[in-house]
Amino acid sequence: MKYDVAIAGAGIAGASLAAELAPYARVLLLESEDRPGYHSTGRSAAFWSETYGGPHVQPLTTASGALLAGGGYLDPMGSLHIGRASEGAEIDAFLAEFEGTGVALSAIDPHDMIPGLRAEWTLGVHEPSCEYIDVGRLHDDYLRGVKKAGGTLISSAGLVSAARDAHWRIATRAGDFEADILVNAAGAWADPVALACGVAPLGIQPYRRTIMQLRTDPAPAPGSPHVAHIGGSFYWKPEGAGRLWLSPHDEIACEPCDSQPEDLDVAIAIDRFEHVVDWRIEKLEHKWAGLRSFAPDRLPVYGFDAKQPAFFWCVGQGGFGIQTAPAAAKLAAAVLLGRTLDMTVAGLDPERYSPARFGR
Repeated sequence: MKYDVAIAGAGIAGASLAAELAPYARVLLLESEDRPGYHSTGRSAAFWSETYGGPHVQPLTTASGALLAGGGYLDPMGSLHIGRASEGAEIDAFLAEFEGTGVALSAIDPHDMIPGLRAEWTLGVHEPSCEYIDVGRLHDDYLRGVKKAGGTLISSAGLVSAARDAHWRIATRAGDFEADILVNAAGAWADPVALACGVAPLGIQPYRRTIMQLRTDPAPAPGSPHVAHIGGSFYWKPEGAGRLWLSPHDEIACEPCDSQPEDLDVAIAIDRFEHVVDWRIEKLEHKWAGLRSFAPDRLPVYGFDAKQPAFFWCVGQGGFGIQTAPAAAKLAAAVLLGRTLDMTVAGLDPERYSPARFGR
């Protein structure tokens, strides 16, 4: 069977785009692992923040917020960005960055929201709109949507090579397939997939990010916010009964791989945490690492390749791929199908995220 669209990668990027396309096209979703979402999607810190990713990502996040809320995927949390007196310039720049965007931010004393916060942490910006995301259900619902609309998902089907004449001939570990359009939604493997298809890479760089689950004394109080350093050296969020997830906010450039946490990064995160609050760490329950992949300008890429117009990029989502997925998938599907953006994402600018901006 020849498909209209074959998508390499069934993480959140590929699954959400496939779900948007499947009602209008014959869609094949190819996953290299034995289950979708094994890498970045399954290791997400799982929160939705309008400021995360910066002001050029924020329109995608904000547009996705209403769609996520409508599906019941969000739960209130709030976020607090904190700094020391010496970081006043960073706080001011952060507030200025989002002025006029509609994102609600207010300067507060962080001690009002974080019991046990050490005295030197005097600066805070409250972002009340930040919420938890039910990542597992969101991803599963996209995959179910693909199947319901007649799309096909094949796991353990990593792309080996592809060549195009009248259409794409795609060789995978699960067999050979044909499609008119080939979508690269391979995350950290985006550039290797492009090369395997005879398409020039964009310079998509994977980075390792470490996260751990802790039990602390005191435990995070009910209603505690997500907390992030304005200088980007840590964040944590409450998670379930008496636990928190902590990250050193690391970005370690690496090759695409099954990323694993390094003991040094775990130790760095704990040391930084202990310099912020006087809480005692009772137990390190779990640690993991995931890959975040960025284009050279750190914005996502959605659109047809400039030199191979039947090759479509859906990559470079960094750490904000899940929180932007609903709007990004609608935008990418409209571009791929040549349709007008629907009203839920009508204010987005597809050119901002087009691969044409790289001028290859």
